[in-house]
Amino acid sequence: MGVTHSRSTATRRRLPDEVRSAAVRAVVSFAFTLVCLMVTVLASLAGGWILVPVLLVTAVAVLLSVWTALEIWIARQVAAQRDWGSGSTTAWAGAAGAGRPSRHRRHPHPA
Repeated sequence: MGVTHSRSTATRRRLPDEVRSAAVRAVVSFAFTLVCLMVTVLASLAGGWILVPVLLVTAVAVLLSVWTALEIWIARQVAAQRDWGSGSTTAWAGAAGAGRPSRHRRHPHPA
């Protein structure tokens, strides 16, 4: 009665180490931001003196979350450029040397 799931023929490639570590840092910082946001809401409802320091910590946590999201994007771009090579459109073109033609071949000077 059980349905067996077969793995598809296309396997997912593992993310590069720097992208995975950046993603882990982003998840941790996002979790910290959510905790700070919850404490800020509770402090504002309670009307306590701790509201101002918690607001400052929450603002820093939001900036940290944005920074880590930007770090993921940059790490992915760097890994893709390293794997594909500069100026190529695909990984295969970079590996085969069949990327964009040189500037001289694209725009020959009139004779």
